[in-house]
Amino acid sequence: MKILVDISHPAHAHFFRNAINLWREHGHTVIIVARDKEMNLRLLDCFGFEYTLLSRVRKGMAGLIREMIEHESKLYRLAHKEKPDIMLQIAGTFIVHAGKLLGIPTIVFYDTDNATLSNAITYPFATRICTPDCYPVNLGRKHVTYAGYHELAYLHPNRFRPNPSVLSDLGVKPGDPYYLLRFVSWGASHDVGESGLSPANKLRFAKELEKHGRVFVTSETSLPPAFEKYRIQVGVERIHDLMAYASLYLGESATMASECAMLGVPAIYISKTGRCYTTEQEKAYDMVYNFTNTQQEKAFEKMQDLLATPNLDKLWKEKQKKLLSKKIDVTAWMVSFVEQFLT
Repeated sequence: MKILVDISHPAHAHFFRNAINLWREHGHTVIIVARDKEMNLRLLDCFGFEYTLLSRVRKGMAGLIREMIEHESKLYRLAHKEKPDIMLQIAGTFIVHAGKLLGIPTIVFYDTDNATLSNAITYPFATRICTPDCYPVNLGRKHVTYAGYHELAYLHPNRFRPNPSVLSDLGVKPGDPYYLLRFVSWGASHDVGESGLSPANKLRFAKELEKHGRVFVTSETSLPPAFEKYRIQVGVERIHDLMAYASLYLGESATMASECAMLGVPAIYISKTGRCYTTEQEKAYDMVYNFTNTQQEKAFEKMQDLLATPNLDKLWKEKQKKLLSKKIDVTAWMVSFVEQFLT
């Protein structure tokens, strides 16, 4: 069977990586198409995947619309030529319209219920929509849920073991505390109207954390000179190794907050609107703390509380065990689901 996978974001490369390898081991042909966004192409190269580049990220709503037309038109022509049996994508906006026109089934994997615009132009055309079971909206007969998170497709213990050599690469001794900050560009379609930390608070949080250990910053946007000493000098393919040994994460990326929960690391997520999965990770597991962009002072107070908590690492590893006992290996589930769908 022939499977087409559209990878438009670095997190999507991680999500599909193990499944692509397993499908190929099972004898299936996998075609990869990609979007040039952040380090997406570099990750695909690191994974040894060949791919066809369909578009490059553009800014603003007009840019997103222009890119969508470019990406979908190229995808339509490629799918018409290659005739895949099925097409897969996170969010799914690029694949569903071509799939509908060509009569090719499409499976959308998504976890962002408040991406109302992109969901409205995607979900009606999808063949199946697969979401974590914490997704708060019932999407009808085409909706399939599973007991997991996107991040468990690549950070489940069956799929990931952190490499401690990342510590020596950064000049950090084993056991020394360090903290990870993440700032985003708010340029995705689901980020329209979003906002996070103020520039002043970005620096305030960094300076407070610096009192307790090293601080590393990863950012989609340019930063003032005051942040240069915090910039991470590590390959993008090793970011999860870095996260696994961090003492605390704080930032505007819901994905990285959820990744930290999977790795047993305390996380503080700040954004105008939340995510259903980080909400569950707070309410059910007490591992991620969600704050809006108007609650930055409360987020600062929570950060200070966590910094003052004895045996924080041990406490979070116990919470991690509880979470993993309730959730599945998402790659194993996804591989089986797609193969059964095609039979």
